[in-house]
Amino acid sequence: MANQQAAVAFLSNLAKAAFGLGTAATVLNTSLYTVDGGERAVIFDRFRGVMDQTVGEGTHFLIPILQKPHIFDIRTKPHTFSSISGTKDLQMVNLTLRVLSRPEVMRLPYIFQTLGLEYDEKVLPSIGNEVLKAVVAQFNADQLLTERPHVSALVRESLIKRAKDFNIVLDDVAITHLSYGYEFSKAVEQKQVAQQEAERSKFVVMKADQERRAAVIRAEGESEAAQLISDATAKAGMGLIELRRIEASREVAATLARSPNVAYLPGGQSMLFNLNR
Repeated sequence: MANQQAAVAFLSNLAKAAFGLGTAATVLNTSLYTVDGGERAVIFDRFRGVMDQTVGEGTHFLIPILQKPHIFDIRTKPHTFSSISGTKDLQMVNLTLRVLSRPEVMRLPYIFQTLGLEYDEKVLPSIGNEVLKAVVAQFNADQLLTERPHVSALVRESLIKRAKDFNIVLDDVAITHLSYGYEFSKAVEQKQVAQQEAERSKFVVMKADQERRAAVIRAEGESEAAQLISDATAKAGMGLIELRRIEASREVAATLARSPNVAYLPGGQSMLFNLNR
């Protein structure tokens, strides 16, 4: 009987010890939290509210139930959004903007109080559209292409300044896509076709002018050559013409002699009679 009571007491003490250890382990586990690399923590205290100090990387202690950590990712993250804006000459333009953003680490408690953990999704699309519309409205549609570096610089400067009001740092701002409406694109295409037709007409006119000049020069040359021949004939008589005729006959005879398809027939009609014999 005494052994049974001792066993029961031992098991009871063991259960109490196990319960105590489990409770201690649970309390210890809930009292620890880890901040990974590239992250910061903001502590919310039930009595004091959001703590002013941010917590860096590593494992840290807190008071269970009374305190709760909120983890912020402070690494640079890309964001892309599109905007349809009107230009100065009332053309609609579709632009896509890509930004690389991160929060100001020292202002994380304020960001958590005013915007929450998803601060970038709440702020960047709205201020991005606002800045794009304001900048694009200062230029004509064709200037967005011819002065694109200037437009990008204005968008970058304005957006960085606007994001700073929300304690967001922008490491890079770039316009990745630019397209026009159907009417403007069609007008640009028609203008290009008209310019090509104008260049083609200009080339045809220049070609005709060059051909006319060449014909005039050729006629003047032939006229001068005929005049020279006429003068030479008047001085030397018909001998020059006979000499040119003999030279031409010699060239024809030489050409025929080199051709294997040329046969020479004797003159007169006696050959036809000899064929019947």
